[in-house]
Amino acid sequence: MTQPQETISSAPDADGTLSFKETVRTRRSYRGFLPTCVPDAVLNEILQDAQNAPSNCNTQPWHTHIVRGAKLAELSMAMHADNDAGRHTPDFTFDMEEFVEPYLGRQKAQGKAYYEAMNVMRADADGRHRAAAKNLSFFGAPQIALLFMPFFGDNVRVGGDIGMYGQTFLLSLAARGLGGIPQTMLGFFAGTVRKVLDIPENHKMLFGISFGYPDEDAPGNRMRMDRVPVSESVTFHS
Repeated sequence: MTQPQETISSAPDADGTLSFKETVRTRRSYRGFLPTCVPDAVLNEILQDAQNAPSNCNTQPWHTHIVRGAKLAELSMAMHADNDAGRHTPDFTFDMEEFVEPYLGRQKAQGKAYYEAMNVMRADADGRHRAAAKNLSFFGAPQIALLFMPFFGDNVRVGGDIGMYGQTFLLSLAARGLGGIPQTMLGFFAGTVRKVLDIPENHKMLFGISFGYPDEDAPGNRMRMDRVPVSESVTFHS
């Protein structure tokens, strides 16, 4: 289920960003970054774009924590230690065993493509563990965005709002030639993050985004997943 990257003209607009079509259709999840931090002026523009995401009743429930430098290294060490000890503290349940078809098949295809890109065979349990743990080193990204939310009601609408914020953030990155990857795995260490960053208990972590300048030579960037046809996802009624 991998495919070659679509060829689209990448001529920037007058402000140096890609067009909407170019941005949406060339955005991808990167799993390997260069050590160069995104300049503050650029990052502030990206955060301003994300701030314009829609939300239910204009509640704007996102609480974003940007982590870099020494604090990022401290957080990574704490996550690795808790992961090795089996200490997972997610705020929301997540179990891939609950996936049903056709979603299960898509998940398995993504996992297979990633481990093959990392040259890790299915029977190599240690290699698969190490490859998965790269999430906790943020794939080498020098900064991450951690998305927290208030906890009320059934959380579905709030979670949807956070998703729209995250997508706007990712598209703003892509429009500027940057890359990012939303990481559910980081949410498995919500308690760890709150402890290291001194975040209130009533703020719940949904996921994080590692981001920066993509390293095109990183093994994790050798793959790109396909998308099902529109006809498979959309039903027209008239």
